[in-house]
Amino acid sequence: MESSGGAIAPPVLDSDLFDRLDLRILSALEVNGRASFSRIGAVLGVSDQTVARRYRRLCAEGGLRVVAVRDPERLGQDQWMLRLRCVPDTAQTIADALAKRPDTSWIGLASGGTEVVCGMRPRSAGDRDDLLLGKLPRTPSIVEIRAHQLLHRFFGGPDGWLRKFRALTDAERAALRPAPVPTAGPPRIDPEDEPLVAVLERDGRAALPELQRATGRSESAVKRRLSALVASGALYIDVEYHPETLGQHIGAALWITTAPAALHSVGQALAAHTEIAYVTATAGQSNIMATLVARDTASLYAYLSGPLGALPGVRHVEATPYLRRVKQLTYPRPAH
Repeated sequence: MESSGGAIAPPVLDSDLFDRLDLRILSALEVNGRASFSRIGAVLGVSDQTVARRYRRLCAEGGLRVVAVRDPERLGQDQWMLRLRCVPDTAQTIADALAKRPDTSWIGLASGGTEVVCGMRPRSAGDRDDLLLGKLPRTPSIVEIRAHQLLHRFFGGPDGWLRKFRALTDAERAALRPAPVPTAGPPRIDPEDEPLVAVLERDGRAALPELQRATGRSESAVKRRLSALVASGALYIDVEYHPETLGQHIGAALWITTAPAALHSVGQALAAHTEIAYVTATAGQSNIMATLVARDTASLYAYLSGPLGALPGVRHVEATPYLRRVKQLTYPRPAH
């Protein structure tokens, strides 16, 4: 969306459940998911009791979860986006089975419930081949598999979509960020880090005593290692929530084909659009995949026919609206 002056305008909070302060708390957690309630309250100008009360309500009614996520792009690991066309009435079962796998990161039902869109982060070539060459082709209810390898992330991952609401000032964001930590060597997660990461994947705000018990390290050692993992980019603390509680009722995958010379410029332009929560270059039948969030179908149409359609170099766009999100990041979304 653009303002009359041509500048990109932020999304609009349109919620019967949550107000501007709730959005500011969510945005604060996006900046630093482990910040204490007292630190968030001090930056936002409210009491820590208010932050704690709003946080609990966001969890109960807005689907808020704070979780640690490995960043495959920084770790140099394989990433894939799968499109599985299924026999009618089987997509939900397939999506539920995929959601149980630790190497799937995001799953949605699309195309009227006959397609599963699934993010995959295999830990090894063997895990990748087991799924792509073994299990999926042998599933009789899957009639077509399209596998798109992810090549370059333009926006998403540690760059959270909530920042596009501009609910925090630059000074507030700076006050919330963790203190800088010197890092040595490339981003990596060592075998001895796995117990620590496993706890944080379930609860990114797990307290230091819990992390100490899981790892057998001292609290100071746990704190140092966690800070180093986050500072290096190997791990980031993310927030998940139900976008519809913020008034964003439409989600869609966009499969975009550009002229080869326009691939990078289109990806960068999409990253700045307020409707885009994630965008990556891909290898496959399309060369860009993006995740869109919008208020309604009219907003979806306005975006497709306006900001996206006007980008030089865009040759073809396929939009597949999601009917349901089955898994977000490291955990399945409860059925309603």
